Amino acid sequence: MSDIEFEDVFSARKYIGRLIIAVLTDKLLVREAIKKFPKNASDASIKCAYHALIHREADEDFRRTDLLYRDEQDNYLEQVAMILQRGEQLPKNIIKNYNQYYRDIKINHSIEFKKWIKRICKFLNV
Repeated sequence: MSDIEFEDVFSARKYIGRLIIAVLTDKLLVREAIKKFPKNASDASIKCAYHALIHREADEDFRRTDLLYRDEQDNYLEQVAMILQRGEQLPKNIIKNYNQYYRDIKINHSIEFKKWIKRICKFLNV
C-alpha cells in the first residue's frame, strides 16, 4: 500500500480517480494501482474503488473472451474515476453494491511479514 498521506478525503479521492484512469489507459497495471492506494482508507468511496479494481483484475480471463463485458466494466470504472477525480463521494447504490461483499481494504501483509522474519533471523545470526 502507498505511504502517501493525504490532507483530506477529497485529495485522496482525486488521487484514486487518477489511478483508475491510468489503469484504463494502460499506463498502470491494476496490481500497481492497488499498491498505491492510501493505507487505512476509511472513506467508503475509496474502499469501493479499491474493490472495483480488484474485481477487474479477477475478471481478466473473462474480459478477454467477452468484449461487451469488458467494455461495460471499463465504462463503469471510468464513471467511478470521473466522480472521484472531482473529489465527490460515489453514489450510495454503487457503494452498497460493493459493501455487501467487502467491508475494508485488505492489505497483503505477507511481504512485510517475510521481511520481518528475515530481520529476526539476521539479528539472531541464523
